Amino acid sequence: MPAQRTKALSSLSLNKLKLKNRLIKAGTFENMSPNGIPSQGLIDFHKRFADGGVAMTTIGYCAVENAGRLNANMLTMHEDFHSEIAQLVQGIKRHDCKVSGQMGHCGAFSKNHTLKGRPKGASGGLNLLGFTEGMWFCDAMSLRDIDSMVDAYRDAAKFMISVGFDALEIHFGHGYGLCQFLSPLTNHRKDNYGGNLENHLRLPLRVLAAVRAEVGDDFPILAKITMSEGRRGGLHYDDSLEICKALDAAGIDAIIPSNGTSTMNPMLMFRGDSILPALLRYERNRVMRLILRLMGKKMFPSLPFYEMYLLEQAKRIRDAVGCKLVYIGGATSGENFTQILNAGFDFIQLGRTLLADPDLPQKLAMEPRFKSRCTHCNQCVGTIESPQGIHCPQFMDATAL
Repeated sequence: MPAQRTKALSSLSLNKLKLKNRLIKAGTFENMSPNGIPSQGLIDFHKRFADGGVAMTTIGYCAVENAGRLNANMLTMHEDFHSEIAQLVQGIKRHDCKVSGQMGHCGAFSKNHTLKGRPKGASGGLNLLGFTEGMWFCDAMSLRDIDSMVDAYRDAAKFMISVGFDALEIHFGHGYGLCQFLSPLTNHRKDNYGGNLENHLRLPLRVLAAVRAEVGDDFPILAKITMSEGRRGGLHYDDSLEICKALDAAGIDAIIPSNGTSTMNPMLMFRGDSILPALLRYERNRVMRLILRLMGKKMFPSLPFYEMYLLEQAKRIRDAVGCKLVYIGGATSGENFTQILNAGFDFIQLGRTLLADPDLPQKLAMEPRFKSRCTHCNQCVGTIESPQGIHCPQFMDATAL
């Protein structure tokens, strides 16, 4: 079958940005930016997918300010790093690949020791990520803090345009800062930012409006959301429908419906084998290792993997919004891609699949029924703490990235 007859390899525009095919590298924290400086390894990492044929790669976790970094090795979208980040973006784009930046803020979930004071989120309480690092607590953001966060997203958007990003992906999910306002599990506020879903949406919609005002109407903005946190009292699938309707009405160009949270239920994102063995392999903090050994099996249970495991719930969102929709979750083969696109989705984001097979688009051009060799063992998840950065331990030599 000729490549042009394979729908996944057909071109499509996202707002005014034309993408050469429907395959996008999903954002994954790479851990290749020591002290926040992008390394040559990070450039080579993304060039590998560019050379493999993806239409666009996503630089994972571009913190909008220092307070938004989970740790000191995450990128910060700030003028202090202008030349380094511009070199990263332009180095990838020279390989016929668009570049998206995943705008993130950790909120109350942080182990960033460069912070002055406690991390801040929707509500105060325990800082689960920083607990074993001596950063035990987090504070609730004041109204002034909230205004400052909106400004941080606006300023970061301006910066990211200046260094050449082709698209911006605002992270509204997975338990990070904006999701902490959306979720009833982490938002216990009594003011206009807490209570009902309309109030929970107030900050996320302010952020989207600020970013849109900065980048203009023609620049593509994507939103990653969590459909369900998988916890009683947390966000569930019906909530996500309303969240997506609100984002659509506010002018988002595309929505990426994911699942679970990094803070409470990460296995809903991945499914497959537990990520516990991989986490233990690279965890250096002795207290955290003890906690993982004692509680890890309950925290990170194996969940049966099946192909396209988020498709049915994502279809509900497809029926509810008019913007573009980007599928993510267990898409591993040309047949999967065709089924997803025929169901009305516009693009497909790939994470583990591309880590195992960075040349997947090229292989798909030669064999439309190509199936990735990824086994969903989830060993790659633990490598975000590896000195080599994220990679597939089974099929890819990290030093070759």
